[in-house]
Amino acid sequence: MQHLELGFIGFGLIGGSIARAVKKKYPDIYIKVYTRRKNPQLDQGAAEGVIDELLYSMDERFSSCDIIFLCAPVLKNIEFLSQLKPLVSPTCIITDVGSVKGNICRAASALGLGRQFIGGHPMAGSEKTGYENSTDILLENAYYLLTPDEENRPEDIQLLQELVTAAGADCVVLSPEEHDRITAAISHVPHIIAVALVNMVRCNDNEEQNMKAFAAGGFKDITRIASSSPEMWQDICVANGESIDQFLQYFGEQLSRFRQMIKDRDRSNIGSEFQKAGDYRDSIPVKRSSVIARSYDIFVNIDDRAGAIATIATILSVHGISIKNIGIIHNREYADGILKLELYNEKDALAARRLLEQNRYVIAERD
Repeated sequence: MQHLELGFIGFGLIGGSIARAVKKKYPDIYIKVYTRRKNPQLDQGAAEGVIDELLYSMDERFSSCDIIFLCAPVLKNIEFLSQLKPLVSPTCIITDVGSVKGNICRAASALGLGRQFIGGHPMAGSEKTGYENSTDILLENAYYLLTPDEENRPEDIQLLQELVTAAGADCVVLSPEEHDRITAAISHVPHIIAVALVNMVRCNDNEEQNMKAFAAGGFKDITRIASSSPEMWQDICVANGESIDQFLQYFGEQLSRFRQMIKDRDRSNIGSEFQKAGDYRDSIPVKRSSVIARSYDIFVNIDDRAGAIATIATILSVHGISIKNIGIIHNREYADGILKLELYNEKDALAARRLLEQNRYVIAERD
């Protein structure tokens, strides 16, 4: 494993985090990164020892790679497959990190690369992008989905599983079709719904923008993912159109049923729908790893008095806990005054929660 040579095409948050994690585990792994133009952040990656070789053209230097990670947008990754075909060795494994698998797996097979291509999808992320925001812990305890084909060599699948596991992720193998159904249901359609909700309010707000003024509570929480990259999501919608359309149809049918129940004033069935949804959501594992950005947030009830925030910051600081971000939620839809603390990792979040509770602060539950 230590003597592997890895190639990366696209080297932002995900690619950089994969490289950092495997370099930390296996310092002797050699990493090549292709970029179209000079990038100070990637120069920094080379200075840090994460990148061993920066390439500004896609050429025969990729022929010595054991594994190549395609980390560009989902449709762009397919274009790179055809460019790589004449360059890679027959034993090179090609994988990607996109959230749609069926189209790129079919494209690899059509190009005669089906034996070498294994689809991949690390279900981790951040609200920030770019190599400068990558970390060696981004993949820790995140699901990393692999979608091999019957053409793939078992030893290649095993090697990729070992590398993903070494990066700290939980590796799960499933078919490209099942992957795309799952991501359509739990990620792609929710993003579309969030966008539709925001646009519904935007289009129906008045000149004083009263809806916007009062949207700081629950509405902003459930539509947070609508702020994701438009460029990335337009590619995803095109690439996984069939599965997305299927689940949008299911969702539309559910909305129609709700409209009818409300029209009929059917309290019993309305209540039943809310109850079933609540029970199912409460049964979802707490583990924070998904295509939605991971965060470690604590919501603390605070009094409206001078020094309240400083007191909390001091409690955490003297115990060596750093705050990544801090904010005040003025809307009191869920509790009294709310202070939102974002921590860097799960360990700090749990420790901060314990300390604050020991100091008689009330933690607001907002899962």
